[in-house]
Amino acid sequence: MKILVTGANGQLGRELRTVLDRDFPGQTLYTDIEDLDLTDEGAVKRFVEVNDISHIVNCAAYTAVDRAEEDKALCYKINVEAVRNLANAAFETGAKVIHVSTDYVFDGRAYRPYNEADKVNPVSQYGTTKRQGETALIALAPDSIIIRTAWLYSPHGKNFVKTMLRLAATQNEIRVVSDQIGSPTYAGDLAEAIGKVLQSHQWVPGIYHFTDSGVASWYDFTHAILRLSGVDSSVVRPIPTEDYPTAATRPFFSVLNTSKIKATYNVETPYWVDSLAKCIERLKKND
Repeated sequence: MKILVTGANGQLGRELRTVLDRDFPGQTLYTDIEDLDLTDEGAVKRFVEVNDISHIVNCAAYTAVDRAEEDKALCYKINVEAVRNLANAAFETGAKVIHVSTDYVFDGRAYRPYNEADKVNPVSQYGTTKRQGETALIALAPDSIIIRTAWLYSPHGKNFVKTMLRLAATQNEIRVVSDQIGSPTYAGDLAEAIGKVLQSHQWVPGIYHFTDSGVASWYDFTHAILRLSGVDSSVVRPIPTEDYPTAATRPFFSVLNTSKIKATYNVETPYWVDSLAKCIERLKKND
């Protein structure tokens, strides 16, 4: 087995380094934009062929949700064209693909957790391009696996957890949206799930949902972040979405049903508060 991880310097990519180096020592190549331009179809194909890649884990994505509303061309290149290039390379070489997608393919108007067969209806440029990436991959490399996740955070890069800790250290009040509901997901847990899929003796193509267990609003999430960090959470104030206008529309309810991936690959979905505590401990140690 020879694994290619794209977007390897991002939150999930960095967590995958730990998991795959442990489970597949010496069998993984990690790339980011400076190593491999995924929007260059020829370069992608050559890289996969020359390195005899058997599995591709695509963590690369344009994830600046609000900026995507203006920067549509670049968002499309990364979230759609790059995926198409990986799909073509996989089809021509026989490599298998695991592609990471998002809860933002849904409009957030559901009353129960979304399952994989539910109708998609993205309400932002980011969500639209991620869905287009999914459909391109399915059309060109139908043997692929797509894993949708949500509210991802880790000790690395820019994310909600680190932003809230920074704001708590510099502001007397933090106003946080309390009417958007989802499942905060530790990138380390998603990395372990992907490792489980790669280790499995079976390969079952299709779309899967993975998040940590439990639900929260962004307000709840912030309270937990500060409490677990030993920071006074009384500075947090709940506000409705209408009081915090953004360029991109967010789903109000984007909880994902994870029963399919648990049944198929026996992955664990830890309780989100427990995983958040692990992340906070790592941040305290500057891991």
